[in-house]
Amino acid sequence: MLSIRLTRMGAKKRPFYRIVVAEKRSKRDGRFVESVGYYDPCRRPVEVKLNHDRLTYWIERGAQPSDTVRSLIKLKPSPVSADTA
Repeated sequence: MLSIRLTRMGAKKRPFYRIVVAEKRSKRDGRFVESVGYYDPCRRPVEVKLNHDRLTYWIERGAQPSDTVRSLIKLKPSPVSADTA
């Protein structure tokens, strides 16, 4: 089963996260299928970049976003959904 989750990058005490599609049982920083964005919590304001087309593609194919990724998606909604609202 695939999941959409964070992998930690960056230096010690300066975390930076990639948002990736990975097998649920693989290691946190292990092999992944595709990178679909990033999250930088050290920047002010917090920086989030998402590829909404690819996120939608993977969610339609059964990938489950983690709780943290789900909150990041809500923080940075798709431009298409903003136009329709």
